[in-house]
Amino acid sequence: MELQFYTPQNDTLKKYMEGYYFFTENETEEPLHYWTFPNNYCIVSINQNSRTLQTTQKISIFPSSEKNISANLVFRYIAPIEIYYEKMVNEITIYFKPLGLLHFADDKQPLFLENGMEYNPFPDFKREMQKIFDLPTRQQQIENLEKYWLCKLLVKDLHLMNQIILDVEHDLKIEDIAEKHQVSRQHINKMFLKNIGKSPSEYRKIFRFRNSVSRKKESKSLTELSYDTLFYDQSHFNKDFKELTTVSPKAFFKNVDIEKGNLWLFI
Repeated sequence: MELQFYTPQNDTLKKYMEGYYFFTENETEEPLHYWTFPNNYCIVSINQNSRTLQTTQKISIFPSSEKNISANLVFRYIAPIEIYYEKMVNEITIYFKPLGLLHFADDKQPLFLENGMEYNPFPDFKREMQKIFDLPTRQQQIENLEKYWLCKLLVKDLHLMNQIILDVEHDLKIEDIAEKHQVSRQHINKMFLKNIGKSPSEYRKIFRFRNSVSRKKESKSLTELSYDTLFYDQSHFNKDFKELTTVSPKAFFKNVDIEKGNLWLFI
């Protein structure tokens, strides 16, 4: 299946969104079945005329005779998730950068309460998504999708959290980060859970994993790759990879098309 991942056309949205893709309803297509692997994005999926069943490690989507708009938010998974579509449905999935979704959220309502929870952030959200699904061309859908999110933008001062994220990505120890910013380790952990929905250690592990995938082509061997991407040694590299993908690095790179940022393994 060919999937086009769109980068936002609007420069302001590029600060907060990595991109988005569309699925289109198709009665004749076979079921779609794949594994998706951990990342640090906040993922909002919006579906038209469907029903969703979700467990810890599997999301199943089915066409529904009931006319509806449903959406869910996934912000934390540290093992592969199995995705199954009985038939293709109309869907828009948006990948928000770390902290990105916070700029479209009211501070009065905690954002990261339950992974996979129903997502309905604004009174007009479902109505406007329905209008976007009903537009006749992809370009019109893109323009109206971006226009909608831009009108909901609430620019916030998240400078401290951004700096702490950079420190984690540069592999500073949590105690050193705490000392640098004059806060406690416990406070940093609370900041991550509140603003990203996962702990600093989970964020770091996934960041290393994704960084190793993006840099695979530049490395001559898996050993070189492990050191280039801030793993302590080859054993640490193998251990984290197995936890996040359930397979060894060698098996992962053999079976998954790393040219595609979505990192899907079709079943």
